Amino acid sequence: MNLKYIVHKLKSIFPSFLSSIANSYSQIFFSNSKTFALILFIVSFFDFWAGLSGVIAVMVSNILAYLIGFNRVSIRKGYYGFNSLLVGLGLGVYFQPGPAFFIVLFFAALLTLLITLLLEGVVGKYGLPFMSMSFLLGTWAVSLATRQFTALHVSERGIFMTNEMFSMGGHDMVASYNWLTNLGIHESVRLYFTSLGAIFFQYHLFAGVLVAVGLLIYSRIAFVLSLVGFFSAYVYYHFIGADIRELSYSYIGFNFILTSIAIGGFFIIPSRWSFLWVILLTPLISIILTSTQMVFSMFQLSVYSLPFNLIVLLFLYSLKFRERFFDKPELVSYQQYSPEKNLYAHLNYRARFGKALYFPFTLPFWGEWKVSQGHSGKLTHTGDWRHAWDFEITDEKGKTYEGSGNDREDYYGYNKPVLAPADGCVEELVDGVDENEIGDVDLEHNWGNTIILRHADQLFSKLSHLKNGSFKVAAGDAVKKGQVVASCGNSGRSPFPHIHFQIQSTPYIGSKTLDYPISHYINHKKGTFELTSWEKPGTDVIVSNVSKNSSMEKAFHFIPGQKLSLIVYPGSENEYTLTWEVEISAINTSCIYCEKTKSRAWFRNDGDIHYFTHFEGDRSSLLFRFFLGAYKVMMGYYPGLLVKDSYPIYTFSNPILGLLQDFVAPFFLFISSEYSMNYTRMEDEVMQTGIRLKSLASAKVGRREVKRMECELFIGAHGLQEFVIKENNITTQVKLASPDDI
Repeated sequence: MNLKYIVHKLKSIFPSFLSSIANSYSQIFFSNSKTFALILFIVSFFDFWAGLSGVIAVMVSNILAYLIGFNRVSIRKGYYGFNSLLVGLGLGVYFQPGPAFFIVLFFAALLTLLITLLLEGVVGKYGLPFMSMSFLLGTWAVSLATRQFTALHVSERGIFMTNEMFSMGGHDMVASYNWLTNLGIHESVRLYFTSLGAIFFQYHLFAGVLVAVGLLIYSRIAFVLSLVGFFSAYVYYHFIGADIRELSYSYIGFNFILTSIAIGGFFIIPSRWSFLWVILLTPLISIILTSTQMVFSMFQLSVYSLPFNLIVLLFLYSLKFRERFFDKPELVSYQQYSPEKNLYAHLNYRARFGKALYFPFTLPFWGEWKVSQGHSGKLTHTGDWRHAWDFEITDEKGKTYEGSGNDREDYYGYNKPVLAPADGCVEELVDGVDENEIGDVDLEHNWGNTIILRHADQLFSKLSHLKNGSFKVAAGDAVKKGQVVASCGNSGRSPFPHIHFQIQSTPYIGSKTLDYPISHYINHKKGTFELTSWEKPGTDVIVSNVSKNSSMEKAFHFIPGQKLSLIVYPGSENEYTLTWEVEISAINTSCIYCEKTKSRAWFRNDGDIHYFTHFEGDRSSLLFRFFLGAYKVMMGYYPGLLVKDSYPIYTFSNPILGLLQDFVAPFFLFISSEYSMNYTRMEDEVMQTGIRLKSLASAKVGRREVKRMECELFIGAHGLQEFVIKENNITTQVKLASPDDI
């Protein structure tokens, strides 16, 4: 029975066994990096028996968790293993190996697993992480109990470090260890590295240096935070005149390192505010460290990571009581196990969808209308009623009527359909108010004929000055977005026919207005078009809703289970075929999946715009290029329209520059990854098809472009027919076909 067979057997019985082991190591630093896990695994074996004990403990914990039937995702991510790993390392360093020890180790791992489940339930219901509390409770319980276990013997390893280094790597290892030890390193730097190694119960410089290298590979921000946290503590101890040797006792200075990474970049979005809180929390860690040492010394126990756990939990819990300043600092909403990814994804999401939390309202009309009075207008939109719009139709000369303009029927907007701006129901309706003659107003019935629509709790829209007797709905009726509810009129305080539109929080005719945006609309500027999202149209602009094109809608209407068959012509190479499939997750998020590269491009479509949101998998794949090229596509066609957006920085940038950006990302960004799409032409304007779009993905340092990819999409009557990728002087042509064509 060879190793390959054993691994294969384990994969069939416990599919995520190896991942669960690796993640148990990296989770100690809030990571899921396999490279970092390997480095930590090697470091743990600087003391062989400690390393072996750690592996045994995490295997026992994960296998039992799997066999009992606990959550497999949590097992795979290492949530149930990393506390047992720490317990195994700690016991392995302290005791001599032997049959009695390994029996105790097995039950210590089981105890730690059960405590982990308990804390997950108790602490987790408050939305807080259980962190390494089960390691502390498990280690303390076993340490106190083993004082009565006469078959266990305390280890003397670690006293003669040179001998242990020789046993691991011979004379070369000893020479490297001695060279590093004898370097003229400042006391603070030496203590920093040794504290890093102490997290894995390896109390020497060499282990700490390797951990620091792994930390740097995993995350530049986490590495910087470890320095900020530790050296803030070092300076603080000197400033208050405390004994710096307190940090040297069991090298528990790692409490400052772990706290800084947790608060500065893992549970909180990295920013100047998170760094400030790392510095502000340093004295609190010191107070907890010193005070708990005094108590635990009476029981001959180490505080280990207790200060780190208490301060992080206390701070995260306190943030839940905020009533304002939610971004100073801002909690991570979707954890990506990387401070850089947390930061860049957060910045990108805020830029793209930050205002999408608003309820989506569209404009209440068809065609192009002019905002004759916007928010805070000079006429009637003042005070509590300032957040409203008046709309009129104008011709090429800016006139609102034809002929003499003395009759209501002369006005372009009069009797035109008025639409529901969103789904809802009719809350209140006022009809029967007579129409005014041109230039006259009805001050007794200020709002004239009016309809109020209810869209959500404390969210209503009001349409006023409507035509008498034009209502198509009644009170209590359900309405859909874009449904005709009435016609534009000239009733109430309205000298000329127009539509008054406002959003309000109460269902009354005279309610105060809300400062609320329109989800998407087209801004018309002298023959050019601009897509505007989640903004408030200003006075004198010409606006319209997005007029959808059926071919565009078909091209980006991806249905779960749908398969896209591709014929790929990669330049001078031979053509090949690919199949992509549309999938949907358990939480109703959709993606395009490529079986060949195991990649996923996640997307959303709000009816007006298709967005790709994020990508997982092979960044050299064709799917990734399509993700970049069709990152944001509006469902209408407007010649010359330019749609702009931005990628997360790490998506499409130079790797070396990206690493440099990571170090300063919480404070300023010098790299940008930008997207633009131009609506170039429509070949068949009668049938509204044969649409060509050109997009550009670029990475810039300042204003200088350092990376570029172009994509051209051709959309026919039945949807997307072809796209062409141009990058690094290589052109790849892709045609979409039915499975029968391949």
